Amino acid sequence: MRPRLMVENAAYRLEGPLLFLHRSVEVGYNEAVEVVGSDGGARLGRVAAVDLDTLSIELLESSSGLGLAETRVRFVGEPLRFGLGPGLLGRILDGVGRPLDGGPPLAVERRLRIDGLPLNPVARATPRDFIETGISAIDLMNSLVRGQKLPLFSGPGLPHDRLAVAIARHARLRGAGAGEDFAIVFAGIGVAHDTADFFRRSLEQSGALSRSVLFLNLAGDASAQRLLTPRFALTAAEYLAFSCGKHVLVIMTDMTNYCEALREVAGAKGEVPGRKGFPGYMYSDLASLYERAGCLRGAPGTLTQLPILTMPLDDIGHPVPDLSGYITEGQIVLSRALDRSGIEPPIDVLPSLSRLMKGGIGEGYTDADHPALSSQLYAAYARAVQARLLASVVGEDGLAETDRRYLEFGARFERELIHQGESRTLEASMAVGWALLRRLPAGELTRLSDAQIAVHLGAAR
Repeated sequence: MRPRLMVENAAYRLEGPLLFLHRSVEVGYNEAVEVVGSDGGARLGRVAAVDLDTLSIELLESSSGLGLAETRVRFVGEPLRFGLGPGLLGRILDGVGRPLDGGPPLAVERRLRIDGLPLNPVARATPRDFIETGISAIDLMNSLVRGQKLPLFSGPGLPHDRLAVAIARHARLRGAGAGEDFAIVFAGIGVAHDTADFFRRSLEQSGALSRSVLFLNLAGDASAQRLLTPRFALTAAEYLAFSCGKHVLVIMTDMTNYCEALREVAGAKGEVPGRKGFPGYMYSDLASLYERAGCLRGAPGTLTQLPILTMPLDDIGHPVPDLSGYITEGQIVLSRALDRSGIEPPIDVLPSLSRLMKGGIGEGYTDADHPALSSQLYAAYARAVQARLLASVVGEDGLAETDRRYLEFGARFERELIHQGESRTLEASMAVGWALLRRLPAGELTRLSDAQIAVHLGAAR
């Protein structure tokens, strides 16, 4: 690292989170800086753009009280790094890794670049093994696999925050790694103060904080800081996974707030906007975050991502969920109709999908009958939704007996399997699933073998 360089009286404009300077030194893109105002306080920033005569700096803290005439900028000479070491678990940090819990500064064993390092695709191993979240609609129907990136698509006002906390509290390993170290990295991005207090209080009271690291970026923080929160969180997760050998689940909420900050900063830079005003590089920017999940050959730990995003106007074609769906391996979708019906969590299993589910369930991972049961429940619920549509046209009395059976099955599936008041084990979820299938004619259970029908459903027939 080259010596630090101090530049004085170079700032000529301050616009939103960006500070513009006359260029008088050799600097690099993304280089870390400290901006010192007349009060003597140092504000963290990074170089956002460089040309022949000028450069711009993203301020990661409030620019309030910063005067151009007295501003001094100290260039660090390297990209932003995060100092990490023992004692990371159990800590509550702000969006750029500074303690919020009143504890001591983090012990530093390694200083890692927050943008991560590119991974050779050949070094990646296929994600395997099951992570039990305690949520039946996920564990049974759209299973999360260790090393996967599986986003949750929500909408404004839906209970994704409660769902995120429930998963953080109850998630555990199953299968081959059940006795291995498991950790949670939870990042709140652009959240309100009451939401941040809810996250903190819930993890502390449940005891889950002892195996977690909580990053809290508040809605009042600088928008440029919001762009760094998931990077600091993922850097901590990579340290825990690939340096400490833990299996890490990263929960990030809300990625839509991240993308809104990306749009705001891009607009301040004067960049040409793309669809709905978002920058054209948003796809590659999101990919630089999501692709940090995975398993590495020879590495004892793994990194699994569960990013949560809200869809404006519940539009799944909005750029944020649209691009996220292309990068990740499936999606869990929350339904406003189920939420209005009192179903919690209101997970709509039909548009939900886990593309790597087959690699983490079945014999040797969960239960030999898990794949067949999940497939049969999905098919039966899809038929029930069709029966509802038909009943809305001809009336329930006009339905055939089989369609009325499916209509009853759909209502019970939502009330008894999707809806749950507390966490469930996979075995409890499967028991509910088998009980629901007992109400359907044996001839309709085409996804199950005769042996499975005899073993699990024979007593009721």
